[in-house]
Amino acid sequence: MSNKQILNVAISSPEESLAHFTKVWNAAAGGKKVKPYNGIGFESIAQFAAALTPQRWLLINALKGIGPSSIYALAKKLERHYKNVHTDVTALVQLGIIEKDAEGKVFVPWDEIDVNMPLARAA
Repeated sequence: MSNKQILNVAISSPEESLAHFTKVWNAAAGGKKVKPYNGIGFESIAQFAAALTPQRWLLINALKGIGPSSIYALAKKLERHYKNVHTDVTALVQLGIIEKDAEGKVFVPWDEIDVNMPLARAA
């Protein structure tokens, strides 16, 4: 059995997200075993792209590679200005994509980020 930590990122409407939550809630309330689900959703591809810019994907990947780090050390590693890295880290912490430990170091708790982006929706 794998303990791989996966973050699911999806483009979905609030109604779709609520329906998923309700399904899982009802299963758990009915005594069924429910697989843990870690996820965040965006209402549109534009919202997703604004939140997860190419620079932020590079930051996530670099941080996962180096492990827990100060923002200053991460900025040096990325060869980016501290203020910009701090802004990106703050946004990613708010989304739950990266976390801060007790010492204030940031880290990526996920082994995998699974992005589900439907290309077309029925009208």
